[in-house]
Amino acid sequence: MRVKEIKIIIADDHDLIRQGLRTIIGLEEDIKIIREVENGKLLLEGLNTHEADVVLLDVNMPVINGLDSLKKLKESDPKIKVIMLTIERFDSTIRKAIDIGADGYVLKDSAGTEIVEAIRTVYDGEKYIDKSLVTMLFDQMTTKDHQESSLLDALSRREVEVLREIARGRGNREIGENLFISEKTVKNYATGIFRKLGVKDRVQATILAIENDVESYYRKLYGEK
Repeated sequence: MRVKEIKIIIADDHDLIRQGLRTIIGLEEDIKIIREVENGKLLLEGLNTHEADVVLLDVNMPVINGLDSLKKLKESDPKIKVIMLTIERFDSTIRKAIDIGADGYVLKDSAGTEIVEAIRTVYDGEKYIDKSLVTMLFDQMTTKDHQESSLLDALSRREVEVLREIARGRGNREIGENLFISEKTVKNYATGIFRKLGVKDRVQATILAIENDVESYYRKLYGEK
């Protein structure tokens, strides 16, 4: 168990959603809700007096919407972690949130365990995207044509293998076990992949991998599943 509690703020205009999150998080000894608000204006007004580690932020909120609130949060305190919590599955909304600086993107109908996993993941400095969203984005790519050349051409075979695993939502330890390499080696590969692709983190790498259909790319070059 963690020595330090993860302090979170819930920003959502639906009472039932806040109640559900309160129930889920109440089962976790290392996570504490320090504040709940129903719109972006209230969230931003009280930010300086509440030292939160993570904010669960609804995309669609009154007064100041989630994306605008996200931008202001990151401008005010770049270190604060923000997970976008939403029912929206539109890839354009996901992309906007990631571009602004969201640390995670989770669907409201996700299992409680996934929401808790997202909180702990972003608190530890990693990025998180809902596993069902990754599947959806991959499915969308099957209907799109792909260019002969790809940004993935800059990667070695092993780097493509690591990128596939990242895009599937797997952590460094699990990737290492699947590819029979150490967790440290996975981290080294990930750093090189991010540099070559011009991305900052795992979420951006995941989106880029999906946009370039890394699964089909790998099968086409190496003939393996």
